[in-house]
Amino acid sequence: MSTAPAKRYRLEPGGSVSGAVRMPGDKSISHRALMLSGIAEGTSEIRGFLPSEDCLATLAALRALGVPIERPEPERVLVHGVGALGLTAASGPLDMGNAGTAMRLFMGLLAGQPFDSTLIGDASLMRRPMERVAAPLRLMGARIRTHAGRPPVEIAGGSRLTAIDYELPVASAQVKSAILLAALGASGRTRITEPAAARDHTERMLEQFGAELVSSGPTVAIEGGQALRATGVQVPGDFSSAAFFLVAGCLAAAGPLTLQGVGVNPTRTGLLDLLREMGADIRLHRPPGASTDLRSEPFADIEVRASRLRGIKVPGSVVPLAIDEFPVFFIAAACAEGDTLVRGALELRVKESDRLAVMAEGLGRLGVEHDLLEDGLWIRGRGGFEGGSVDSHGDHRIAMAFAVASLKASAPIEILDVANVATSFPGFLEVARAAGLRIEQLP
Repeated sequence: MSTAPAKRYRLEPGGSVSGAVRMPGDKSISHRALMLSGIAEGTSEIRGFLPSEDCLATLAALRALGVPIERPEPERVLVHGVGALGLTAASGPLDMGNAGTAMRLFMGLLAGQPFDSTLIGDASLMRRPMERVAAPLRLMGARIRTHAGRPPVEIAGGSRLTAIDYELPVASAQVKSAILLAALGASGRTRITEPAAARDHTERMLEQFGAELVSSGPTVAIEGGQALRATGVQVPGDFSSAAFFLVAGCLAAAGPLTLQGVGVNPTRTGLLDLLREMGADIRLHRPPGASTDLRSEPFADIEVRASRLRGIKVPGSVVPLAIDEFPVFFIAAACAEGDTLVRGALELRVKESDRLAVMAEGLGRLGVEHDLLEDGLWIRGRGGFEGGSVDSHGDHRIAMAFAVASLKASAPIEILDVANVATSFPGFLEVARAAGLRIEQLP
């Protein structure tokens, strides 16, 4: 299993953010672009690729499965697709590192292959639940074994997959995407119904690669046996990475802070709605040359100004659209005037950490009054934070969220176990400093 050395951040309190910064490529889209390019026919070019540890784990796994891949530049990738039946058995287990998205999507991609596969990861990923993906894949005929519901995930080759009608018990883009990938190799038409909208990156990209999908309300259907055709993919800036600077701008922008070329897929931007409901001054501008192709990912330049935030009750319908951004949303809530309540966010307990519990622990250490709920968090906004030491428990989004808290802190903040920030946001330290955070990394 892969491991990462422990590191920590130290942040001086106060300061402001300003200027224009460009976000790294979208992690979710980079994963999917690699996988679909790998099983397409022909050579695909991916521009704006995120060269993070998570995405490089996906790239390495595809190479191990026999897909030729070139990287003439760090953010430009050429994938010579081998077609749906062209993958070959890896010589050993496929190491996903810290990438839960990669592991869950590979479960769908490999479920109908003629060879055996084993998926492993780092210590954090080996503790994460995989049965919610394995269960619907088994209904399709896949033979998948987990260990007490967790990795390693062992996939037996030679299964003949058949289509299913599946209602997701909880909105989850990862589960939906795994089923869609398996459905490409299944006989019949697979239908997936969501209880609420979740990210649609996989659906958009399947259509870019030539697949036909039929959407009707909360249900998406795909016919098995479709061949994918190579294409070009432009990866927009990662909204989840931009989220930290959106909140930083709301809290401490000195004039406008502009985040350039950020993906604004409406199934990802729930945080925008929540911050605006809190009173945030956020404006979107269409960049020159933005594509009008409805299948491609929309992107924009996002301008944010310092804002006086107020506490809100988060609507349940928005929770799936902001699920990865809640750690930094909780920072905004702690700085708002009044109470903020989040319910229906049980998904946060099965991320890289139990994000509800870990955020509650960190907020408490920084003097924020809160109440940890089974499926959410209540926060009493007090305008800022005390100083102190916070353990991120190896969760990259929690580490970056508490870095933003330093802008409204009365004393220095130390954040422990931050090495995994590189899994999603390589260069975070440099971007944060350029924007105005007073941050340094220590051993």
